[in-house]
Amino acid sequence: MAKQREESEKNEFWDGIIEGIPLFAKELIAGGVAGGFAKTAVAPFERIKILFQTRQAEFRSLGLFGSFTKIAKTEGAPGFFRGNGASVARIVPYAALHYMAYEEYRRWIINGIPGVGTGPILDLIAGSFAGGTAVLFTYPLDLVRTKLAYQVVGSQKLNVQGLVTSEQVYKGIKDCFSKTYKEAGIKGLYRGVAPSLYGIFPYAGLKFYFYEKMKSHVPKERKKDIATKLACGSVAGVLGQTFTYPLDVVRRQMQVQRLSASNSYEMKGTLDTLVMIVRRHGWKQLFSGLSLNYLKVVPSVAIGFTVYDMMKAYLRVPSRDDAVIEVVTSSRNSQKSTM
Repeated sequence: MAKQREESEKNEFWDGIIEGIPLFAKELIAGGVAGGFAKTAVAPFERIKILFQTRQAEFRSLGLFGSFTKIAKTEGAPGFFRGNGASVARIVPYAALHYMAYEEYRRWIINGIPGVGTGPILDLIAGSFAGGTAVLFTYPLDLVRTKLAYQVVGSQKLNVQGLVTSEQVYKGIKDCFSKTYKEAGIKGLYRGVAPSLYGIFPYAGLKFYFYEKMKSHVPKERKKDIATKLACGSVAGVLGQTFTYPLDVVRRQMQVQRLSASNSYEMKGTLDTLVMIVRRHGWKQLFSGLSLNYLKVVPSVAIGFTVYDMMKAYLRVPSRDDAVIEVVTSSRNSQKSTM
């Protein structure tokens, strides 16, 4: 009896804490946890993709399995997760902001524009702005993640191939931040942000658009199934990536251009970099690593949506439409009380 009473008191205490957390904070927590789990699960594919995008001759000639073998022999298992600490440090706040901002923008639009409805177009707009918001707040972490992943260890002595000097070898997240800031200031931490924004607006918007559009054709009793979320989310992610992937390649090239010893051409902007890549390597380079990106989209989306839904249920986040109704109702009641 005493143990049951103690357990009951703990549950009541925890329930009180959960109920006291604001809705936007619950969405931040759910999104951050989902992003961290999903990113870590696909970290090896992400590392290879970045190397494909930025080290054309060295890794593209090896192919997918050859690249995996090379990293396994030279760096061991930790090599597949090089830069993942910075990646998770970025993706947790990014995913948290992305999910929360999407939900908030969606509610704001519905609340501010009566009669707008809740169709896929709303998700396109809300998703686009949410993606842009998340990128602006977390871009320096993405830059650091890319620089760390770009470094290739040739031996246990940490000899890095293809770098201008050994002084540019980054020892970790803090060291990379410090050296990048000393080299070019705030501007250096946001190198390549323009193509990121160009790419994230259509990608984030299209991802949410396709996902909600496909879900609208799914029977109501199947919408909560994990398999349904996996199928809809994966297809949406693949379609969105295909349309915007060249901008991702441009962004990576701009982020690491100062690290490459063979890069004598100064890339001044998004269009300039795009033209340079096509002239030097052909238009196919704009899609380098895309097939690998497809391989990581499916598990990433599956884990992301699953964990996000689990966290929302655990934190007792109301369904999206219920939350919208609650916001609209409370707004109308407050307007009536002031009349």
